[in-house]
Parts: sequence; C-alpha cells; structure tokens
Amino acid sequence: MKHTVEMVVLAVGAFLALVGAGLAQDRLFGAHMWVLFFVLLGGTLVLMRRVDFRPAAAGRRAGETEYFDEVVKYGVIATVFWGVVGFLVGVVVALQLAFPDLNVEPWFNFGRVRPLHTSAVIFAFGGNALIATSFYVVQRTSRARLFGGDLGWFVFWGYQLFIVLAATGYLLGITQSREYAEPEWYVDLWLTIVWVAYLAVFLGTVLMRKEPHIYVANWFYLAFIVTIAMLHIVNNLAVPVSFMGSKSYSAFAGVQDALTQWWYGHNAVGFFLTAGFLAMMYYFIPKQVNRPVYSYRLSIIHFWALIFMYIWAGPHHLHYTALPDWAQTLGMVFSIMLWMPSWGGMINGLMTLSGAWDKIRTDPVVRMMVMAVAFYGMATFEGPMMSIKTVNSLSHYTDWTIGHVHSGALGWNGLITFGAVYYLVPKLWNRERLYSLQMVNWHFWLATLGIVVYAATMWVAGIQQGLMWREYDDQGFLVYSFAESVAAMFPYYVMRAAGGALFLAGALVMAFNVTMTILGRVRDEAAALDAAPLPAPAE
Repeated sequence: MKHTVEMVVLAVGAFLALVGAGLAQDRLFGAHMWVLFFVLLGGTLVLMRRVDFRPAAAGRRAGETEYFDEVVKYGVIATVFWGVVGFLVGVVVALQLAFPDLNVEPWFNFGRVRPLHTSAVIFAFGGNALIATSFYVVQRTSRARLFGGDLGWFVFWGYQLFIVLAATGYLLGITQSREYAEPEWYVDLWLTIVWVAYLAVFLGTVLMRKEPHIYVANWFYLAFIVTIAMLHIVNNLAVPVSFMGSKSYSAFAGVQDALTQWWYGHNAVGFFLTAGFLAMMYYFIPKQVNRPVYSYRLSIIHFWALIFMYIWAGPHHLHYTALPDWAQTLGMVFSIMLWMPSWGGMINGLMTLSGAWDKIRTDPVVRMMVMAVAFYGMATFEGPMMSIKTVNSLSHYTDWTIGHVHSGALGWNGLITFGAVYYLVPKLWNRERLYSLQMVNWHFWLATLGIVVYAATMWVAGIQQGLMWREYDDQGFLVYSFAESVAAMFPYYVMRAAGGALFLAGALVMAFNVTMTILGRVRDEAAALDAAPLPAPAE
C-alpha cells in the first residue's frame, strides 16, 4: 500500500506532539508542539487521501522511471513558493526600518521578523533550491537513480517541517537568543537527522554511479553537505534545561561563543551560499549554452583552494573585539587570498560561453545566469576588501555590510537559482518550452534593477553612517548623536524597500510563469518576436 508507512509515521509523530503539548513545562514549548501537531495531522490526512487500500495484483510492481524526479518537482515548487514568501517578508522588514509604526508587537516586530526573513531566504528558498538541484544533477551526472528509495521524500518533507518549526519559532520567540537567533535544541536535532539522511541519499547515489568520473558539480554539492553538517552540529551544541521545555544553554560563552558563531556564519556563506550554488553554475550554465565547462583543470584548482581557504575566514567579522589580534589577522589574510580562487570560478563560468556569447542577447535565461556570475565576482571582490582592518573600521556595523550581503545573496544566489528553475521546469514536466520567454526577460530586468537600487542605496547609506559615527569636533566630542545618524537613513531605507519590492515583483512574475508552464500553457509570442528586429550574429 503506497504511502501507508509514511502515513503511520506522521500519525505517530502527531500523537507524540500532542503528548508533548500536554506535558510542556513552559508555554512556548507547548505552543510549538501544537504547531507540530497540526502540521503532522494535516500531512496524515493528505496522505490518507492518496493511499490505495486495494490489494495489489499478483506480481504487479509500481513502474519506476529511470530517474526519481518526483521529489525534484516538489523541490522546485517549494523553491519558488518559499522564495516569494522570503522576499515578501524582506520588503516588510525594510518598511519596518523606514516606518517603525509597522512593528506589531509581540509577534511581528523587527526583532522577530528579521531572522524569519533571513532564514526564509537562505534556508527555505536557497536550501530547497540546493536539495532539488542536487537531486537532479547527481542522477544525471552519475547515470543512476536516487539512492534510498523513499528516503528522498523524507529529506524533502523533513526539511519542510524544519522550515515551519523554525519560522514559527522565530515569531513565537523560541530561539537560542544568540547572534543568528538559531532555533531551539529540538528543532536543531530534527534538522541534524534530516541532513544526515540528505548526505546518505546524495553520497549513496554517487557511490552507485554508472559513470566512472565524478563531475565537478557533485564535488561542490558534497563539500556543501558535509561542511554544513559539521558547522550545524558544532555551532548548535547546547544542553536543554528539560526535555519538555524550550530553554537550553549553549556549550560556548564569551569570546569563544563569538568566534564559533562567526566560524559558522561565514562558512554558511562559504559553503551554503557559495559552494552549493557554484555546483549549480557548473551544471546549468554548460547545459543552457550547450558548451562544455571552459577549463576542467581550473575547476579542480577552484574547488580545493576555495574549500581550504574559506574555513579560516570567519574571524574577519570580529575586528577590534576581544578576539586575539592574531586570530583577527588570520581571518583577514585568508579572506584576501580567497579573492583568487573565487575569481577563478567566475572566469570559468563566464568563459564557458566561449563561442556562444550571442545567447546573452537571445536567451534571457542565459542572461540571468551570466548576471549571477557577474554579481558573484563583484561580491567576492568586495568581501575580501571589507575584511581589511582599515576598511572594516569604516564599514563594520553599517548598512554597507547589508548592501554587500544582498548584492551577493540576491545577485548571485537569487539569479543563478532563477536560471536553474527556468531550465528545470520544462524538463521535469515535459514541456516544449516555458510559458513565456518575455516574462523571463521582464523578471531579469525587474530583479537586476531591484538589486542595483538596493545595493547602491545601502553602500551610500553605510559610508554615510561610518563617517557620521567617526566625526569629532575640535574638543574631541562626537558631532552627531546615534539618533541623528538613524534619522539620516530614512530616505535610504525607503529606497531599499523600493528595490526589494522590484525584486519581489520579478519573483511573482516567475511564479506565474512557472505555474502556467506546469499547467501546460504556452503564450503566443510570435507577433512580438516578428515585430522585434533580429540581432546580428556575433563576430
């Protein structure tokens, strides 16, 4: 009986959540258990509608396709959904900074909604994109069906459950109250189980491969999965006060806690937001332009240099703190060295278009991917520059850092993910093409303009903040109070919200385009194409 095992597991989980709600030793833990109960109950009811209770015919086996793509389809849909949600919350957060009256106590104030936005964009949108694309890529490059059977479904749905628990925990105030406001101990334990299953599925598929060569994208995916597991476990080491309460105490304190947090934080950037998405670049750009990777040798150098150097760069976030000076300098030096392998990857991605540069004018998906690589190159130059102590003394704690983060996250991670989604949807649903290429073009320009407005505004705002904070008069007193520097940010914060709204509008266009493609619709764009002048071939 298909789905019966999953239904029983969900039902048992719902029962345990109900027991946990009844035995909860604090109000917040009980509230979270009720959230878990209703999520699992809903999942059980959905599966009950899909279970075939009729006895199977003798010898009948469910037909299996060459690849396990159903879970990839769900992953693509989840990526688009969580992307729209995360970008929408980001616009709300930006408006809260510009207009403080939009803070709604207690659940929807900035302190709770901001980590919700960060986690929704990075872990819900980006995480689903990485899981979906890695499942797709590893099967094609290994010429093997996904390892573990229904274990892939466990990874997908288990990850969605983690997202719901983390998101509701942020709004309810159930976090570890550290730098990244991580979810509490029981949510971390659940994610650890899901992540180990993810590693088993991916690595099992690689080990079962029929292709003797391991394609470079799989190396980047594997480095991302293994390193994120290590970062998650070490950073979230905590001792719960009780097994029926939400409170726990971190294993680290003081400067050790700060160093652990930024070892985690910067390597989440390095391996979650860089290595995993470089795997997308190394697979989807060659596929979209129908060209081999420019230099396989360069990709190998890029891989080993990147993963060796990135792990040491975290201390550059702690300049001029209680962290020992040698550790600060170590982080700065490795950050500067990171510029070289990072640009090696950028060059490899761009030069893959050799002989196909005309596709930038004719294919909006290629244009989106190339712009993503360009933003990757810019962000990986700006980051090492900002790690230099003299630059950092001006930029740190200002909105310059916010502009840097979003130029990388929206420009690199966002655009390469959008390109991968546009590539995957027609393939997965056996459609001749996307519903509308013109909408892809609209999405490209809305997203690009939104990123430029956002990042440029925050760069200017950050430099102004830094200069105002360090302005002294002849007697050695500060010229501006902190409140005055905040008031000066108002026009920049309004512009940031406008840039975010443009990016959100592009994501909504994508969601509509993807939905119509899945439904099998095709927009007639022949008239518009006939009216447009044909581009001249590249020479």
